[in-house]
This record gives sequence, structure tokens and C-alpha cells, in this order.
Amino acid sequence: MFIDYARIRVTSGRGGSGAIGFRREKFVAKGGPDGGDGGKGGSVYLVADNNYNTLLKFRFEKFHKAESGQRGGGNNMTGASGNDLYLPVPPGTEIFDITDGKHEKLGELTETGEVLLVAKGGNGGRGNARFATATQKAPRYAKPGGDAEELELELVLKLMADVGLVGFPNAGKSTLLSKLSSAHPKIASYEFTTLEPMLGVVQVNEYNNFVMADIPGIIEGAHDGKGLGIQFLRHIQRTKLLLFLIDINSHNPFEDYTVLHQELIMYDPEMDRKPHMIVLSKLDTIGEEDKAEMLDMIKQEFAERFHESIMMISSITGENLGRLKKVLYDKIIELNKIEI
Repeated sequence: MFIDYARIRVTSGRGGSGAIGFRREKFVAKGGPDGGDGGKGGSVYLVADNNYNTLLKFRFEKFHKAESGQRGGGNNMTGASGNDLYLPVPPGTEIFDITDGKHEKLGELTETGEVLLVAKGGNGGRGNARFATATQKAPRYAKPGGDAEELELELVLKLMADVGLVGFPNAGKSTLLSKLSSAHPKIASYEFTTLEPMLGVVQVNEYNNFVMADIPGIIEGAHDGKGLGIQFLRHIQRTKLLLFLIDINSHNPFEDYTVLHQELIMYDPEMDRKPHMIVLSKLDTIGEEDKAEMLDMIKQEFAERFHESIMMISSITGENLGRLKKVLYDKIIELNKIEI
């Protein structure tokens, strides 16, 4: 099950209290103070781990607590520190502090191995040996351990992919993903077959590949929550390249592109700056006698209306899939160079 949102509560460990103690040795009637410090409480960290691609575990494990530090002992013995707690999350996770109605972004983890401190452990209290002075040689007080931090966190996962597939329901996105990659999404001829985002690794050659993401189909009004759109639109915010997939049999493919483009911009204006391609699917459904004339008309119309070039493919026959794969890969390489 794919879960891309979770709320959890985390608590760091409390610091151990300092000890009050005095030396007890034979022939030493009044030994000095020897109370040791308390141990430090464990902290809570989130760490990006590519072995995870969902926040599912946090649906069932909502409370997470690090170990508290131990109390100090005599003979200036420091109490043991509590173990830190590391919670693995998928790369692409954003973390928000929502304690007491706040909504403050603490950070995001996008690279495997990245670590974020979310709750710091309490400091260990100082033992009475620390408070001895020339005028106060036998202090009978020690410092208590520092308090733990308790936070309520909101975790939001945005998938990390190179190419994001955007299209209306039943445009052929899942079929395309299954043909280009090793992913096996559910495919059927009715709307909203895809109910959760899918990732597929597209192998270009023996050494090179890229990741493609398919989200549930967008409908008009998706940015306002209609259909399944707003629930998953965030998963294409981090993609390097958008691929608009439009059914060639649509009554108005130009209007389809306009609506899709506008929905993305209304959800996030930054989407307008994201590089993209327009691809018309289901080329195999066009009869050969009308094909050439119809395709020329569509290409010309996209060029005149939007100043866009388009590509046409068939996921069923494989027509132009090899070319599409190469074009996508070349664009990703260029975009990677720009980022560097």
C-alpha cells in the first residue's frame, strides 16, 4: 500500500539527573563530594533510506521515543547516555512541526543518508562534585536532567523521479509506463485505474536509466480537489521533466493540453517553468488512410497555437517508443548539466 502522508509524535530522552554523593573511605572522616553527572538523553532523527518508498509504517507506529539518560552515580561516575533514535523515511520526505497548531517546516530529506534532527535529547544534570568550591566544600545539591522534547510531526512524501507523466484518466499513462519500464501498474479501459502513484525505472542501455512516475489521471478542477488530482499532484513537483500524454482520439487534444497545463499552474505556479514534452498516445487506433493528413494537421495546430512540437506514439505496437526513450534521456542529461 502506498502512503504518502503521516502524522507522528516523537519524544526525545530526558537527561539523567546528577547524583549527590560523598567519598566514603577508611580513615577519611569527611570525604569530599563525588556525585557524578547524569547521562544525556537520546535524540530523535529522521534519516532518508532508499529501502523505503512509502510512509506506511507510520500509519501503525505513531509514537516514537528515544531512551532517557541514566542518573549519575557515586565515585564521580557519569550515568549512561540514552541511545539516539533514527527513524527511516523515503527520500523525498518533507517534515513539518505541527505541535500546538503550528505548521513550521523543519526540513526535507531528498538524498539517501541525509539526516535531520527533530527532537534533541535533554542534557545530563551535573552532580554535586561539580559544585564544590573553596567556600562550599560539601554541596548537597545536584542539577536535575534536562527535559525531553516532544513534537507532533507531519510527514509528506513527494516521489523523486526524473519524468512525471501527466494526463487525463485513460490516456494510456500506465500502459506507457509498463512498456518503458519494469513497473507493472494495473491497466484497464476505465477511468482512475491508477489509484496511487507508480514509479518505473526506464533502462536506456546497460549502464544508464531514468525514473518515470505515473500519477492518477488529472481532471478539470484537480487543483481544487476534484477527482484524485490534488492528492497526488505534489508527486510531480520534484520531477525534472513533465510528459503530457494526450489521447489522439480526444475530441479536442488542444483543449486537453490547455486544461492539463492550467491545472498544474493553478496548483503550483512554478510548474509553468518546468521543462516538458507533449506526446499523443494510441497512434495504432488511427486508420492508415487518414493517418498522414491527420497527424500533419495536429502537429501544425500545436505549433501555431502553443509553439510546441509534439511526438506521437503507440504503446501497443511500440511505434516511436525507442525514440521517445532516447529523447527523454537526452533531455534529462541536459537538465542535469544545468543543475550542476
